[in-house]
Amino acid sequence: MKTNKVSRKILKNLLCGASLLALATAAHAQTATQTGTLGQKLYDDGVSISLNYTGEAAGNPYGGIRQGSQYAGQLYLGGDFDMGKIAGLDGMTIHIAVTQRHGRNLEEDDIGNNTSVQEIWGTQNLHLANFSIEQKLFGGRLDVNFGRVASNISFFTSPLYCQFQSNSACGNPTFIFKDANFTYFPASAWGGDAKFLFTPNTYVHGGVYEVSPIDKTFVDHGFNFGGKGDTGVVMPVEFGYTPAGGLYAIGAWYDTGAYSDPLNDATGQPALPANQPYAQHHDRSGFFLRFNQQVTPQGLSVFGVFMTKITGAVAEDRYYELGAVQQGIPWGRPRDTLGFVVNDQEFSRAFIQNIADARESVGGTGWGIPHREIMMELNYDARIGKAFTITPNLQYILNPDQSAEPFRKTNIPDAFVLGVKFTVDLAELGGALRHLNNRNTGAGYSGYKPPPSFD
Repeated sequence: MKTNKVSRKILKNLLCGASLLALATAAHAQTATQTGTLGQKLYDDGVSISLNYTGEAAGNPYGGIRQGSQYAGQLYLGGDFDMGKIAGLDGMTIHIAVTQRHGRNLEEDDIGNNTSVQEIWGTQNLHLANFSIEQKLFGGRLDVNFGRVASNISFFTSPLYCQFQSNSACGNPTFIFKDANFTYFPASAWGGDAKFLFTPNTYVHGGVYEVSPIDKTFVDHGFNFGGKGDTGVVMPVEFGYTPAGGLYAIGAWYDTGAYSDPLNDATGQPALPANQPYAQHHDRSGFFLRFNQQVTPQGLSVFGVFMTKITGAVAEDRYYELGAVQQGIPWGRPRDTLGFVVNDQEFSRAFIQNIADARESVGGTGWGIPHREIMMELNYDARIGKAFTITPNLQYILNPDQSAEPFRKTNIPDAFVLGVKFTVDLAELGGALRHLNNRNTGAGYSGYKPPPSFD
């Protein structure tokens, strides 16, 4: 009887997204006649508007701490203002974005691991996500952006990553949030970046971003302009090559902000058995390689990521990812995509020892703790008209780590997850969306995910 109730709850949450999508489709029939000129007029005057809603439901009928289902969503409003058209300031654009996120997180509530299966989860409140000024110089060869921004919308991203609902891949490889103080959309902080094109196909890209843990909390709404709680900065750099249909990049990051030791207290002894706070450190660094490449004329692209720590007492040592996205399906769906991704988080010895100490403190065993967590997703992304997408997906988590349940005596069972993601592009329905700048959409973090471009 209990299993039947859980199954019904999972099915109810998974169908919630489809129901909302059906309602929006009905509304589209009434607004279609209004889409003719508003967006083009705004764009001609230098204003681009984005308004969209994204919902993600997920349930685990098998594995995890317990069986359950959760729903999370986001309403996004963004605007880009071309100051060349508005005020004669050529090359300047002002970006503004606000989000309202809500809902619950299956990973935290029911699975118990360290990475969400709903990428839209995080900073569940009304939040100023972007308030920045971008300036292009030297004929567009130098692109500079500064203001209240999330560092992850400019680095370690690809349109292919947000084909997926799993936060292990979308919007960035999750490793950078485990081993560095990168802010994630929509948790904005002071920062900026500059990208310089050596040639049309080669570039260097660097940035500096404030580290303030307050900016990631539910009580902050993106208005910590005074830098309260700042502990340092995080500085990424990337060198890239962009041949036709591809990207190949190498880079590193350095983080001066504060972070917790994964095992020891301030005296160098294990913190958990002594019930002491973990030691605080500064300065850690990492290295990465990443690529994506179209490999067939029909639209098959592959991508991969490798990340590793260089210095610091961190929870994860390495991260590996491989994936593929096929755009254009043989049964007459040229805009639909089919995607698969698998990634591997390799934990440090200190992290494993900390879990062992927690288990032993409650009478469990410290042996047999997995040293890696593998997450994978298979999905189908269906485009319905210009304004709707729906993405049913299957996810599997092999060796869920015990970050949310460190005192559990035994390993968490592998988890099978059923998910569905949908997006309603409300601005397209109203005819107001025209050429929104990628710096503001965040290549998926806003919830609006245009289909991958294989030009």
